[in-house]
Amino acid sequence: MPGVLNQTLAVNDGPLTSENAALLRPSSPSLPLDELRRRYNEDGYLFVKQVLPREDVLEVRRQYFSHLESTGVLKEGTDPVEGVFNPAKTSDDFPGIGAGAAGGNGRPGGESAAQFVDRALEAHYKDWYVEKLCGHPALYDFIAKFTGWGQDTLTFKRTLLRNNIPGTKPIGVHYDQIFIRYGAPSCVTAWVPIGDIKLSGGGLIYLEDSDSVGRKIEDDFTAKAMSAGLTEEEAKFAFNSNMMSTGMLSEYPVEFANQHGRRWLASAYEAGDVVLHKPHMIHASTVNNDPENVIRLATDLRFADSSKPYDKRWMNFYRFDDGV
Repeated sequence: MPGVLNQTLAVNDGPLTSENAALLRPSSPSLPLDELRRRYNEDGYLFVKQVLPREDVLEVRRQYFSHLESTGVLKEGTDPVEGVFNPAKTSDDFPGIGAGAAGGNGRPGGESAAQFVDRALEAHYKDWYVEKLCGHPALYDFIAKFTGWGQDTLTFKRTLLRNNIPGTKPIGVHYDQIFIRYGAPSCVTAWVPIGDIKLSGGGLIYLEDSDSVGRKIEDDFTAKAMSAGLTEEEAKFAFNSNMMSTGMLSEYPVEFANQHGRRWLASAYEAGDVVLHKPHMIHASTVNNDPENVIRLATDLRFADSSKPYDKRWMNFYRFDDGV
């Protein structure tokens, strides 16, 4: 296992230290495809360095925060690309989309947050995001080759463009198949940091060797539901309704990891990096404790093989309360 953590990271229920966490294994996109696939299948994730051109990712970050600048979220006198949170404001008026704070995927925040939330939602539909990042040819080509899907590689339109203000609630423990209920569990998620994220800056963390844990959790529940008389299809949706209202397995990463005898894997990230992970790979995020008060920005992109059944609800752009 590579390296140990050299600083304490925070999650909802305590610290992550070198005792209960380690570092993700990075991979170069220039490695042979067979080796990249072996790592993905072995680890449940593939942390690929510099798949996207750094300058292209930073331009999307600049556009995003320029779009939000009128809400007062940024520190006065700073460059929008830096994404420095305004120290004169409180985080209450700047809730993150899809972070679980609102319960499910409903509209977060109150009336005072309306302008910020509206503009953060609008960003999902902007060309500088949809075309310049989600549809970036460097990422699409890498996914098409890595999966072997070639021209059948499909990019889902529904994405989650998340901002995380320093000190706010992190993303809870979950795996993505909870939200993808049709077709075989074969989708690939690409988590894309939009800017550099320090180790303490609220990046994604993965539960070590947890693809099998996620599959067992779902299989166990499905077996119980079917023994109670539900069909397999009904059991899928019963599983969802049995989760927390946010779709999370837990809000307590330390406790969850202890229950399953595993460590959390963390990393600093750079603009241009991408982490691919399997549908049942369990992940969460740390609290954004960036020492420079930098807002963490990242997105979840998902890919499927269009020649096989897939969840077509994901071919609609993200909106609040869309039932996904």
